[in-house]
Amino acid sequence: MTRNAKGALALIILGLVALLSAYYLLEKLTREEQVASSDAAQSKGVIKIGMDNFTGYFPLCSPRMKQLLLVDGYRLECVDDQANYPARFADLADGSLDFAVGTVDAYLLNGRKNNYPGVIVAVLDESKGADAIVARSSVVSSIGELKGKSDIKVAFTPNSPSHHFLKVAGVHFDIDFLKDSGGNWRSETDGSSAALKQLLGNQVDVATLWEPDVSKALATPGIVKILGSEETRRLIVDVLIASHRTEADRPELGQILLANYFRSLKFYRDNNAEFDKQLAMYAGVSTSQSKALRGGIHWVTMQENASEWMGVSNSGRAPQHGLYETIDSTLDIQRDVGDFSGNPLPGGDPRRVMSSRTIGALFSRGISSSFAGSRSFQTGSPDTALKEFAALPADGWDRLRDVGSLKVRPIQFEAGTGKLTRTGKEQIDVAAKVLKSYPNFRIVIEGHTSSRGDDAVNKTLSQERAAAVRRYLHVTYKIDKDRLRALGYGSDRPLARTQGESSRAYRSRLPRVELKLVSEVY
Repeated sequence: MTRNAKGALALIILGLVALLSAYYLLEKLTREEQVASSDAAQSKGVIKIGMDNFTGYFPLCSPRMKQLLLVDGYRLECVDDQANYPARFADLADGSLDFAVGTVDAYLLNGRKNNYPGVIVAVLDESKGADAIVARSSVVSSIGELKGKSDIKVAFTPNSPSHHFLKVAGVHFDIDFLKDSGGNWRSETDGSSAALKQLLGNQVDVATLWEPDVSKALATPGIVKILGSEETRRLIVDVLIASHRTEADRPELGQILLANYFRSLKFYRDNNAEFDKQLAMYAGVSTSQSKALRGGIHWVTMQENASEWMGVSNSGRAPQHGLYETIDSTLDIQRDVGDFSGNPLPGGDPRRVMSSRTIGALFSRGISSSFAGSRSFQTGSPDTALKEFAALPADGWDRLRDVGSLKVRPIQFEAGTGKLTRTGKEQIDVAAKVLKSYPNFRIVIEGHTSSRGDDAVNKTLSQERAAAVRRYLHVTYKIDKDRLRALGYGSDRPLARTQGESSRAYRSRLPRVELKLVSEVY
């Protein structure tokens, strides 16, 4: 090729490159212009969660949840993999998913191949009947009857919560064939619905199912439950797992997702009719059946996550470490049946697959009680005492959770009246400083008297004193009246007498005003 020909070819190539670059630049500018001029400009991205059709996941992928996330600028995509746990956790590892859900046992078993690609950031629910071993009553009618059987055929989804339930039954009831990783008893299916189909088609004698298939099976004559998760505690526990990348690089996603999840959960808990209607559509059952589905699942609240599962301190009370204990006991079962020869967790430590950071932040900072148009976290005002609270009816107050009583020195009143003394006001001033540290809790002010005197008079006096404290906090510190509730109990709720306490000392402690922090149950 001559030098001139080479030069011409180079010019042609440069021209093509320039044309392609111009084309892609124009396309990029057009796309950016479309985004900038549309509602997509407000979008912050997509949150992807790997899941399956288990009823317990409904609140996480519900219409309410999607609506709340849209307000915060995110589109929620729930990817149903039909209980393909190995694929789910592989997708979590390679970044195709931001989060995944699954039971503790499923994650321990199936996450190992990818070196446990995420951390458990919340407990979603505990099965209380939503998982069960069912059977044709003509063959077997109790779990004990499985013992010694050699010709039983069992349908189940391998490496799933159903499979784990069989392992538990095998270990706890000493049913040898259920602990056998091989054998002709096994009929492996792709999901609970496929196992139910085999049972109803008389292809198997026993099936391990999850809802809604448990309810569908039990609605069929001749099918009985031989073991249900309602008889167990912390055995089948569903959790939310954030990928390491999400938790480390984008922790705000977990905060936003869980804040809106607990809001959604509260909405459905407070609106059972709507819950049943939407749950019925999600599960493909009748509204009456959806009520039974609800009864088989305990959805874990934010407060329960903090105090009972994730080890977050709760107003001075010793926190529980339910998740750690569940992981530990689940590993015991899996080792007993030969899934593992040792502890497969990194460093052998359950804490390596847990993170309480998000739940801790939610618990300490609070979740807004407003649903529409609210942000995921309270931003507060310069003076948190000025924060507004929605008015609550009496039964709404009664549903609030007791957080704890503030340590308050005796608030003094003029004898026999509801009029605060100067010293009494000073004690409330001290309490008000403490209250500034807890801007998201409501306050119940309880008045109490000694047991002496007329009951009706005592009750009136205690109510007047509680109301005086409420009025002082509102007028002096501008604490929203709807955040404060005054109750007078008279002598109905005496304190416990301490060992060795004199009668005089005991009686002196009975007249009092207590400040109790309470919160909405998310």
